[in-house]
Amino acid sequence: MRVAVAGGGPGGLFFATLIRRADPSVEVTVFERNKADDTFGFGVVFSDRTLAGIHDADPVLRQALTDHGTHWDDIEVRLKGERIRCGGNGMAAVVRRTLLALMQARARDVGAELRFATEVTLDDLADYDLVVAADGTGSAIRRQLEADLGVEVETATAKFIWFGTDYLFDGLTFVHERSPDGVFAVHGYPISDEVSTFIVETDEASWRRAGLDEFDVTQPPGPSDLTTQAYLEKLFADQIDGRRLLTNNSRWGNFRTRRTRRWHTLAPRPVALLGDAVHTAHFSVGSGTKMAMEDAVALSAAIAEHPGDLAAALAAYEAAAQPSVRRIQDSARPSLAWWEHFGEYHDAFEPWQFAYHFLSRSITDSRLARRAPDFVAASHRGWVDAHGAQPLQTPFRNLGWSSTGRVVTVRSDAGVPVDVAGLGLGEPRPGPWGAVVEAPTGEADLPAVEARLHELADKNPVLVAVHGGTALTRMLVCEQARLRAGIPALLVDPDAVGPEPDDATRDRALTTVLSGRADLVGVPA
Repeated sequence: MRVAVAGGGPGGLFFATLIRRADPSVEVTVFERNKADDTFGFGVVFSDRTLAGIHDADPVLRQALTDHGTHWDDIEVRLKGERIRCGGNGMAAVVRRTLLALMQARARDVGAELRFATEVTLDDLADYDLVVAADGTGSAIRRQLEADLGVEVETATAKFIWFGTDYLFDGLTFVHERSPDGVFAVHGYPISDEVSTFIVETDEASWRRAGLDEFDVTQPPGPSDLTTQAYLEKLFADQIDGRRLLTNNSRWGNFRTRRTRRWHTLAPRPVALLGDAVHTAHFSVGSGTKMAMEDAVALSAAIAEHPGDLAAALAAYEAAAQPSVRRIQDSARPSLAWWEHFGEYHDAFEPWQFAYHFLSRSITDSRLARRAPDFVAASHRGWVDAHGAQPLQTPFRNLGWSSTGRVVTVRSDAGVPVDVAGLGLGEPRPGPWGAVVEAPTGEADLPAVEARLHELADKNPVLVAVHGGTALTRMLVCEQARLRAGIPALLVDPDAVGPEPDDATRDRALTTVLSGRADLVGVPA
């Protein structure tokens, strides 16, 4: 069998290595449009907990991280002059160019042919039995097939730009600074003993106020945005000891999450897609390269297990690889949403609560405590110092209505909340009353809900009970109520066990209240 791999990134090179190891009779040619030592970006980062399958398949990544990588356990959050650390996050990073050089050598060692400075489309690869599209988020091969694959793309509202710096962070570090134009944040982490990755995010309004919208991003890859470089070097000078930012095709963009229903086709010829060519997840969860390499493991195993039957092999590949990717994308969405709103959180929360809000965006209190008990204990102390009681035991009082704690029973009628401990939910009336708002099923409808919340704010409700929608939209509506409309928010948990909550219900409620996402959590009466 003759296999063409379009794309010489980690996913394509790893597949070439694995399929040659599994079956040396397979002829594999990797086509990469850049030169062998070209690379955009600076480093790649991995979580220690997620690499077992990749390490078992081939030692090349383990060798790269052991011999050339940097390792750390803590995450640091810097905000308003404070530095808060959270342990239990074993991670490692390596210079992307170093990783690619090792993977190129490994692929050659097992007999794969590598052709650089060669861009290909499907029309160029008619003589091959299988085409593997590993050509990244701008995949030319995917574009040729897109109508048949079921591709969905969501574009984030936040702006990001990728730099390096000769300042060395201790580990994964998140830095937040307010300029006269708005709030800017850094994802920084070391990739060698000389360089750190330095990714900056901000909202579009701040980006425009700062005059950073003048660079022409439509020009071919290569030139970097030097105006932005100078602006950010000045803004973050104290955080990086006045060191430089380093450019490498550094230009602003909006992250695009790609979901694809089908990862292969048999017509006009057999094609399998992997990595960013077929799926993406926001870089804040650090899984892009990992997912591409795991796709390579699944694809090579499926081909080896179905010799001579590409139809069965490619179907088996999808069945094996898609569930893990979907889970990562689902967990990445709350993380991406956090970065779309972090400026509000910066202004609303004290540093301890901001850090807890950030680190609990995709994980509950109990799971975070198993990973980082000292950090969680400090967050609980921060709440007690501010409120005088543990989060769920803290009384709530507003406009003549009160609750002895932050978990309350909610009576519903046909799934719609109608009463909270005698408060009553609905339209305004004399005396204490509560409003009820249904969260939308999609984020596109959030502006209409926010407009409704501002209408309610003029009528001064005790609280707003938020139900329906999805876990993410319920949370975002609660935050709209609290942070924008100034109304206390009660999040109605559809999965809650009540009126005596079980451990899982209390864990979700504790995370919600301690993080400041809502003031109360409702369980069934």
